[in-house]
Amino acid sequence: MTPEQIARVEKIRDLIADEPDVREVSMFGGRSMMVNERMIVSALKDGGLLVRVDAEQHDKLLERPGAMQAEMGKGRDMGPGWIEVSADVIADDQQLSDSVEIPMVHNRQVTSK
Repeated sequence: MTPEQIARVEKIRDLIADEPDVREVSMFGGRSMMVNERMIVSALKDGGLLVRVDAEQHDKLLERPGAMQAEMGKGRDMGPGWIEVSADVIADDQQLSDSVEIPMVHNRQVTSK
């Protein structure tokens, strides 16, 4: 992992430390955080995040600064519910916290069903 990825992963760990079921796995070219056996975010090599969100809120969330449609390779959209957040936006701790909380809300909704 790059130093930027390591720092980002440590901050994400702190943000989700109180969750009861957390584990980390390497996937999507980054370090992914799983809560309740569902991925919430992946810290990417470029310092950005891949986040798993509610597909029904996908288009609205794409309007946020630094948000873009996630791709699985050039030109291959991952589909609704997968968004990348640029590294420059989440360099701010509050923006990082918000970018982790949004997929956590989705995670809690799908886990409680």
